[in-house]
Amino acid sequence: MSLSFCGNDVNNSYSVEKGVLNNGCFVDALNLVPHVFLLFITFPILFIGWGSQSSKVQIHHNTWLHFPGHNLRWILTFTLLFVHVCEIAEGIVSNTWMKSNHLHLFLPAFMGFIAATTSVVYYHNIETANFPKLLLALFIYWVLAFITKIIKLWKFAEVGLGVEHLRFCITALLVVLYGLLMAVEVNVIIVRKYVFFANPQRVKPPEDLQDLGVRFLQPFVNLLSKATYWWMNPLIIGAHKRPIELKKIGKLPIAMRSLTNYLRLKDAYEEQRNAEDLEKSPSIWRAMYRAFGRPILLSSTFRYMADLLGFAGPLCISGIVERLENNTEVVRMNKTEDLPFGVFFMSSTQLLQNTYVLAVLLFLALVLQRTFLQASYYVTIETGINLRGALLAMIYNKILRLSTSNMSMGEMTLGQINNLVAIETNQLMWFLFLCPNLWAMPVQIIMGVILLYYLLGFSALIGALVIVLLAPIQYLIATKLADTQKSTLDYSTDRLKKTTEILKGIKLLKLYAWENIFCDSVLETRGKELTSLRTFALYTSMSIFMNAAIPIAAVLATFVTHAYISQSRLSPAEAFASLALFHILVTPLFLLSTVVRFAVKALVSVQKLGEFLQSEEIGDDSWRNGDMPVSLESCKKHPGARNRKQPLRYQMDNYEQPLRRQLRPTETEDVAVKVNNGYFTWGSNMSTLSDINIRIPTGQLTMIVGQVGCGKSSLLLAMLGEMQTHSGKVYWSKLPDSEMLPDYLSEYDSDFSHEERSKNRYSVAYAAQKSWLLNATVEDNITFGSPFNKQRYKAVIDACSLQPDIDLLPFGDQTEIGERGINLSGGQRQRICVARALYQNTNIVFLDDPFSALDIHLSDHLMQEGILKFLQDDKRTVVLVTHKLQYLIHADWIIAMKDGSVLREGTLKDIQTHDVELYEHWKTLMNRQDQELEKDTEIESQTTLERKTLRRAFYSREAKNQIDDEDEEEEEEEDEDDNLSTTTSRRSKIPWKVCWCYLSSGGFLLVFLMVTSKLAKHSVMVAIDYWLAAWTSSAPNEQNSSFSLDANATNISETIRNAEHRSYVPVFVILCGAGIFLCLITSLSVEFLGLSAATNLHHNLLNKIIHAPLRFFDITPLGQILNRFSADTNIIDQHIPPTLESLTRSTLLCLSAIGIITFVTPVFVTALVPLAVAFYFIQKYFRVASKDLQDLDDSTQLPLLCHFSETAEGLTTIRAFRHEARFKQRMLELTDTNNTAYLFLSAANRWLEVRTDYLGAVIVLTAAVAAICSFYGLQSGLVGLGLTYALTVTNYLNWVVRNLADLEVQMAAVKKVNSFLTTESENYEGSIDVSQVPEDWPQHGEIKIQDLCVRYDPMLKPVLKHVNAFINPGQKVGICGRTGSGKSSLSLAFFNMVDVFEGKIIIDGIDICKLPLQTLRSRLSIILQDPVLFSGSIRFNLDPERTCSDDRLWEALEIAQLKNMVKTLPGGLDAVITEGGENFSVGQRQLFCLARAFVRKSSILIMDEATASIDMATENILQKVVMTAFADRTVVTIAHLVSSILEAEQVLVFSTGILVECDSAANLLAQEDSLFSILVRTHK
Repeated sequence: MSLSFCGNDVNNSYSVEKGVLNNGCFVDALNLVPHVFLLFITFPILFIGWGSQSSKVQIHHNTWLHFPGHNLRWILTFTLLFVHVCEIAEGIVSNTWMKSNHLHLFLPAFMGFIAATTSVVYYHNIETANFPKLLLALFIYWVLAFITKIIKLWKFAEVGLGVEHLRFCITALLVVLYGLLMAVEVNVIIVRKYVFFANPQRVKPPEDLQDLGVRFLQPFVNLLSKATYWWMNPLIIGAHKRPIELKKIGKLPIAMRSLTNYLRLKDAYEEQRNAEDLEKSPSIWRAMYRAFGRPILLSSTFRYMADLLGFAGPLCISGIVERLENNTEVVRMNKTEDLPFGVFFMSSTQLLQNTYVLAVLLFLALVLQRTFLQASYYVTIETGINLRGALLAMIYNKILRLSTSNMSMGEMTLGQINNLVAIETNQLMWFLFLCPNLWAMPVQIIMGVILLYYLLGFSALIGALVIVLLAPIQYLIATKLADTQKSTLDYSTDRLKKTTEILKGIKLLKLYAWENIFCDSVLETRGKELTSLRTFALYTSMSIFMNAAIPIAAVLATFVTHAYISQSRLSPAEAFASLALFHILVTPLFLLSTVVRFAVKALVSVQKLGEFLQSEEIGDDSWRNGDMPVSLESCKKHPGARNRKQPLRYQMDNYEQPLRRQLRPTETEDVAVKVNNGYFTWGSNMSTLSDINIRIPTGQLTMIVGQVGCGKSSLLLAMLGEMQTHSGKVYWSKLPDSEMLPDYLSEYDSDFSHEERSKNRYSVAYAAQKSWLLNATVEDNITFGSPFNKQRYKAVIDACSLQPDIDLLPFGDQTEIGERGINLSGGQRQRICVARALYQNTNIVFLDDPFSALDIHLSDHLMQEGILKFLQDDKRTVVLVTHKLQYLIHADWIIAMKDGSVLREGTLKDIQTHDVELYEHWKTLMNRQDQELEKDTEIESQTTLERKTLRRAFYSREAKNQIDDEDEEEEEEEDEDDNLSTTTSRRSKIPWKVCWCYLSSGGFLLVFLMVTSKLAKHSVMVAIDYWLAAWTSSAPNEQNSSFSLDANATNISETIRNAEHRSYVPVFVILCGAGIFLCLITSLSVEFLGLSAATNLHHNLLNKIIHAPLRFFDITPLGQILNRFSADTNIIDQHIPPTLESLTRSTLLCLSAIGIITFVTPVFVTALVPLAVAFYFIQKYFRVASKDLQDLDDSTQLPLLCHFSETAEGLTTIRAFRHEARFKQRMLELTDTNNTAYLFLSAANRWLEVRTDYLGAVIVLTAAVAAICSFYGLQSGLVGLGLTYALTVTNYLNWVVRNLADLEVQMAAVKKVNSFLTTESENYEGSIDVSQVPEDWPQHGEIKIQDLCVRYDPMLKPVLKHVNAFINPGQKVGICGRTGSGKSSLSLAFFNMVDVFEGKIIIDGIDICKLPLQTLRSRLSIILQDPVLFSGSIRFNLDPERTCSDDRLWEALEIAQLKNMVKTLPGGLDAVITEGGENFSVGQRQLFCLARAFVRKSSILIMDEATASIDMATENILQKVVMTAFADRTVVTIAHLVSSILEAEQVLVFSTGILVECDSAANLLAQEDSLFSILVRTHK
């Protein structure tokens, strides 16, 4: 049959006797004209455009969409494409009814499809290149197409065709679409005036696109790119070559920044405030709805559309299977003369009976459904992130205005604030993510049940009922899970606390051989944690089991009921459509419990937030009187007051300016601050300060003195407005203009602009009593936001004598000082805070007891250089609170306080004359302080000690820098490789080795159980569905073939048929039962495998770390070890098992689905290859990018949380400095950075899901087409089976990749833990058996050191070289030498803590290197330089082994002069010691350590610089005890102060690891040139 455009059934196909337009074929040909016209015009333009595009500089404008009606045009074009597809389908199917081929039925439609595609490509290029004149071609095309379609429609109507004919409807639709597109084009011409008008409109790109820093382009790209996340391609593919960094993801668009969203939320919140009803607090829910309601509605709309389209799948399957079952060959028409235009016109139902059409429809429905679903997810996530940003900004603003009394009275703790920031805001964000589910799910469930009822009748309701009845159990399990997680968290916090203590005191534990006792206590807590985790695992596996078993149970109930109740036989079409429907139904029911739980949590979170936002703020009344500048805050009552026209940027600067203190020139200009009749309180009704009348003279040094707790600090805070004012006023003077610029400014820095001066003028430099540091570099802490000025900075550092400390830090003043300055001592932190106050360019400086943590030398230096010289030279007004009365002579003005009121005010002379008693009292106190000063100079100053500690802390840091985390080093090495392919392959490799290590630590039995049960479960699942296919396809339709006249015979055959039909039921029931049982086994086996792995990994890790040599702790930072026990253990405990479960399940589901499709239609294999390749590349690129983005999200979260807790801690300082605006700015930056990372991460997830979903849709299409093509010889049930499985693939493909990516990130934790498991342990065994060591060894305490050589590590140089010495029993020996001479190494050698590689130490006849470590260390005693106490009772600290009687303990306490003090404590020996012994002074702690050494009645005591950190009095006690209580024991004292060993019977003097002198102290002193006498002379 020859092809012909108009067909050759009849001879007059080409005749035009009745008029050209009456020949339908010619009308169709006319319709070709516009399409051909468009293709001819646009192709050359596009090719020329693409040629020149490469040379264009890439800017963001290529995503700039600025033609009006942009989105409408895309939607219309997509609709047009869909209608064209329908037209092509209709044409092709109609053609099959004709005798000969009629190309004109579908060719014009095909050309129309190509033209429509071209039009949108052409439009996109013109828009991004901004050539609006070229749009004219499109306008002409729409007009021509519109006219030709109108002619066609008019001709159809003339012949009497109507709505019942499909082709008529399609043509009418096309007319409407072309008309609308024409209107859009006209609109562009009218708005932009690019043609037919004299002056076209000029447009500028939006601010975001001009800023190249904005990389998040989702809001700006076209509709197709929005839907498929095409704009993410460069980022995700680029991640392969080099990791994604913060620079790469840039800034957020203005509309998504937290400031913009904060203003939206705040306006919505404040608008609810009612002038009449001020008590009523605004509703956060309503504010959230007003600010973010619209996107949520949009997302819900998308969600509804997706859910409705989801039902197309089962219906299409049912249609396809049914058509194939009742397959009838299309009969071609013979007579065409009677038909209008001589061609066949079909109805829409006839078209839908074509299986190919159904397959294409199924494909399109899937693609659309998935696109809408992802769009819905994206919109909710973006809104959730915006909401979180807004809430964080709201909370932060509130923190900055919180009243101080709230914080100090404990109404609002730091913990609560941190919870609000870290937990409550996230709960609300998650609630928003899941929020559309709340109203989409019920609709989905109802629709599903209705469809099931339509397919299966009554029995469907039974199945639905099973699902509904089991859903509450899911909810119950979910709530139980949440509770268990809480208790697990408590236990793990407890375990971490214990682990931290062990690691901090590890040296002591090893020296006392107590590591096992403490290890057991950790393991005990871990045991409780594991019990809790076991419950958690049980509930999790129940939840997984329910999720897998419910659909099986529902299907079982439905089909068995149907077999026994229903008269009609179950057809494959119904069976598999309902199977697909059950799969759809399970998801919302499973999720519903989660959503409800989140909704409940969100309600609680909002309540907490509401309470917080309503809590008391700092009072403004202290400076309300007077002419204060109106702040924008006061405009909030009149929403119209804000200038809406002003662009946002300019408003941000003046939005919420901090309230300036009111300034009123007082009578006398030389008063900086004046308080009249002040009564101030900390929130209670009792006033803390009463009757305050003081003045602070300008430019002078005022000192405030008084006893502890008399209200000195409160007075400062009252002046700063931090306290609540009962009555009275605080006045701050205005500086005359002439004085506005202090001398030093002109000297130091003429660049200070005028604004800067006026901004800084009223801020007060304030150093609080409790030092407060930022988590930043030392330099940033001192400059604190002021411009850096080198001379001034240097002067301040010298005044605070910080240079020696800075020199010790690894990166000088660029060293980050950790969270709350943890790695610095108290004195160092305090000096940095004082330096900050000095450096600020403010007229007034408040110093609150800056000397409290400093020793005498530093205090003097700070007083002379810092306060008297630096500040007074600048004529700055200084207010100093101090206890050091010897400085009163420097004061220009003194305020003496007592019990919350002012006792005296005036100069020292005034007080001397008017209040002799007070002056005398001060004098006696000064004398006492002077004596202390003399004593203080004898002892090595406290500062030197602090510096020592610092050096020690950073010693391990430096080592860490050499032996850094292995991962980092590996990465660096690899990155240096210029060959990019190596890094690429490394970053996309899956860590199989680590996975294997994880599984093997779970135990081979469990791994075997998991693997076999998983495979068995999935085989049974497939068997169930296969049996269903066999069952439904089995009973033949005998009614048609054997038509029996005998009614009786018919009944009998019917009964036989039913019996046959039901014979399939028992096997079906057995299979379903097996399936449900296996679901239980698999879910349990995975969870318990995870639990077993977690147990073993933690146990091995703890054992390895506790028994590691001391050197390991010197070179491994504490934080790194703790991380293994906290974050990494948590991941191994709770995150890996569910990920592993999900990964194996989705992978096996996908594999079994593909297996079944291939089994049903082997042709499918050919399509599988390209699909597999595509899938491989998608997952490969995604995993790398996802890992980077996840890291970015994690790393940007921490600074944000730290910033919040820092601000809450340093509120008074920030407010005194008036730096609120700067801190807000910093918070907004940190929030935006974190939000950017999170947004990119979720966009990357959408990128992946859209791609895998489209792949899934292609799989469904190929499976359907393959099944239809090769149907003959297939059972229709098998086709249904194949298609139902193909549908499930779309759901699970993206989970395979997501879980793979997650598992890869989580396996890093296993890898890190593993890296510690290779640590060498100390050799605990020894070569002598314990039984050979006498019970009371060492009896005498005789020590022989023979040719001793010691090193810390085989790689390092020896620290002691060939030492020989002999110590008699009971001798008191002193060891001294300069720093680093090897004194302490010798003390460690006694305990075999270091590597003794030559020589030996023999104690009472036994070589200690041969002894088991436990025996050796438990028989000697040592007192360390740093006193270490553990949290617990006093009894536990003295005797953790519980071997001693109470009398022995009291005796030890008495010897250490602690008995009386301990007796007064509640509980006596069982009194509580807090973590680190914080509730005792350093001296008391050292005495406890002495008592501990005494409890262990060892004949050898070693004191390692034990008196270094204690005062004279305590040291005297110690010396006395050593001489009396330890009279008969050998005492080896390692001295940093030579004066403490002048009485020693033998002195060993070391220099660079060599023993240079060994004699009694008296003899060595007699020799003038001995090293010992030199040391004594220099130390005096």
